[in-house]
Amino acid sequence: MVFQSLNFLNQAMDASDLRQKTISTNISNINTPGYKVERVSFEEKLRKANADYEIDLNKTHSNHLSINGGLNNLEPEVVRRNNTSVKDNGNNVDLDYEMTEKAVNELYYSSLQRQVNHELSQLNYVINH
Repeated sequence: MVFQSLNFLNQAMDASDLRQKTISTNISNINTPGYKVERVSFEEKLRKANADYEIDLNKTHSNHLSINGGLNNLEPEVVRRNNTSVKDNGNNVDLDYEMTEKAVNELYYSSLQRQVNHELSQLNYVINH
């Protein structure tokens, strides 16, 4: 269970890292004519995989064990937002929004780091005691 949790946390951190890079790219293209912002989609995939995971755990017999890898191979996806324009030149980068997303993502990444540290601390305790 600990290793599944660490695997998921690793995937979430990878998605957060990709999100930070995507936000930085958006900000650096704030004056590029026609540039369209990109967003990282991960949490929606996680919700869907989690719902599928819960359904897959239904058992026909109480002695059946099931392990589902539905949460093991989640990949973040970069999606371009083409349907809006903030500026006359077709660019849709909103600096205030991007800076807010950057701050939120930094907090999210920090919370994931704390969770990883907690999981590893528990594992270390079990090994040494």
